Amino acid sequence: MKIQEIQTIILAALFTYVDGLSLGDLKQPLSSRRTLIENGMKVGGGLLGSIALGPTSSCVAEETSTLPTVQASVSGEVKQFFAQGRALESQGNMAAAQRLYGKVTLMAPRFIYGWSNLGNTQVALGTLEPAEDSYTQAISLCQEAIDENENNQLGVKRCDDLYLLLLNRGSLRLNNNRIKDALNDLSRASALRNRPDAIIAQNLARAKELNGMYAAADKDYNLAISMTAGEVNPFWLRSALVKYQLGDIKGGFDLLKRVENRFPEATEVRAAYATFLAANGDQIEAQRKYLEIPDRQRLKYVDSDYLKNTIAWPPAAIDGLSKVTSVVEKPNL
Repeated sequence: MKIQEIQTIILAALFTYVDGLSLGDLKQPLSSRRTLIENGMKVGGGLLGSIALGPTSSCVAEETSTLPTVQASVSGEVKQFFAQGRALESQGNMAAAQRLYGKVTLMAPRFIYGWSNLGNTQVALGTLEPAEDSYTQAISLCQEAIDENENNQLGVKRCDDLYLLLLNRGSLRLNNNRIKDALNDLSRASALRNRPDAIIAQNLARAKELNGMYAAADKDYNLAISMTAGEVNPFWLRSALVKYQLGDIKGGFDLLKRVENRFPEATEVRAAYATFLAANGDQIEAQRKYLEIPDRQRLKYVDSDYLKNTIAWPPAAIDGLSKVTSVVEKPNL
């Protein structure tokens, strides 16, 4: 089964302005995803409950002296279960899709895309640790298939999707605050892709940002924006804040103005806008903009833990915002 596209989980690049939520409020990944197609069969992100993942492949290893060949395709009953799982997923019946993908991994524990689909559905349900295990299993099998092909082992179908599996796991690790591991996965995904990719670039930029590599993050954000310039995306806010960190106030503010034009009610956008206004010396207007944030939501922006760890603003932006909040709030830090 040839993979034409794969669904990806964009964890770091999204925020919502519904009921005052912002980027840091998102504990579960949202969509903005590609679709995985295998011979016309969708492998998307559905919902998943608890499946015993660990023992499957290890049991095979104990019972046989040589592991079965890695499978990039399946047939018979396994193929039917896999197709049914995809159909249920497309209908929104994710719990049922989960159960079928669980059966697939039990019946064909060396099938790469059984595990990757399982991971996608677990992500959608918010069971992120099992999802990482599933992606890791898929990555291991894909790498094994690649190695076996390089050794000219007959009967092993090529796995061409390692970069996509790494992108999914790396994005997931960003959400789990495993920022060094995320950076490693996303750097590998970028190298394997070997051509510009907006989805990889924006997630790699976020990983570099969280690891303090602001200049490198700025370059990747610029690349992602250049490839999506026709439509303002939430990750543009992250790019603007990185530019603030690097001292490019004008470039960051120009970018933020476009974000604010599209998402004027987002609390995080309002807080960032106030920060840039203050940096430009317009303290009165900065205070006015900051006070547009509802009272309860404003409490978050005087909470140092929220700023540093939840929404993870760069240090310079946090300092800039504090010059506004110190005037209009009494922080309880």
